[in-house]
Amino acid sequence: MSPLDIGIAVAAGLGVLLIVYGLTVSIAPKPGDLLEARLAQFTEGGRMPTTLTEVEMSLPLFERVVRPALDAVGKFLMRRAQAGTQQQLQEQLNLAGRPWGLTASGFTALRLLSLVLLTCFGFAVSLLLQFEMPMWLCGPVGGGVLGYLVPQMVLKRRIKRRQKEILLSMPSALDLLTISVEAGLSFDAALARVADKYKNALTQELTQMLNEVRLGRPRLEALDDLGKRCKVEELSNFVQAVIQSEQLGVGVANVLRIQSEEIRRRRRQRAEEQGQKAPLKMLFPMVGCIFPTLFIVLLGPAVIEVAHEFGGK
Repeated sequence: MSPLDIGIAVAAGLGVLLIVYGLTVSIAPKPGDLLEARLAQFTEGGRMPTTLTEVEMSLPLFERVVRPALDAVGKFLMRRAQAGTQQQLQEQLNLAGRPWGLTASGFTALRLLSLVLLTCFGFAVSLLLQFEMPMWLCGPVGGGVLGYLVPQMVLKRRIKRRQKEILLSMPSALDLLTISVEAGLSFDAALARVADKYKNALTQELTQMLNEVRLGRPRLEALDDLGKRCKVEELSNFVQAVIQSEQLGVGVANVLRIQSEEIRRRRRQRAEEQGQKAPLKMLFPMVGCIFPTLFIVLLGPAVIEVAHEFGGK
């Protein structure tokens, strides 16, 4: 092959590459246009925020101002705290469903804010009531103690309420899960069906677990983390049963049916236990409220008559 033929071949190859590159550039959308088109799907009427300030102003006030300030103050306060304390607080927030998206640092700052506000409120109450010096300190001190304890009490209350919601929603969710698996759906598809059907704390945890699986996390590991994250005994038993069935090759449908019956049996036992505790719980209101009223109604006329008799003599 002569040098002229080689030059012609190289020129022809370069020409083909240039033509292909030109067609690709003309057909492919620009990155800016593609980004604008995707962002327009999440804006009202296709209108996009034009500046960073407009994007920030479109957020709620709590997301824009309060939460960043709480996180900044909380991080400063948590620098001197132990790592175990911060991890324990974050676990409690996860158990409560992370209310308002708070982190451990944000909750610490919120607790400090509550302490300051209730201390000032107690100081104002002491001034208005014009207490003397020993009693005057009760207002600020009592307000500070309440301000420090109330956020933790509210957090524990939310944890108990969320765990109870998960416990009460498990029988219906397991029934639907069992029916879906027996109808031919896979376990993941049945979980997704349950998450779409109900909207509660349990389905939120299931949705998080499914998202972790979609991102590449092993399903058994995500299930095990689900049981540990919620700390509900019935849910942990269900998760362990599913994990064992997967490891031993047992049919999931049979395990789901057995777990559904077991959860309903334990639910019935809890109802019977609460029913047996009812008379004991009713005893104290009856002794403190009902019996004195009955004594007044029954013995009141007799006491009045006796008083008149002895008073007349």
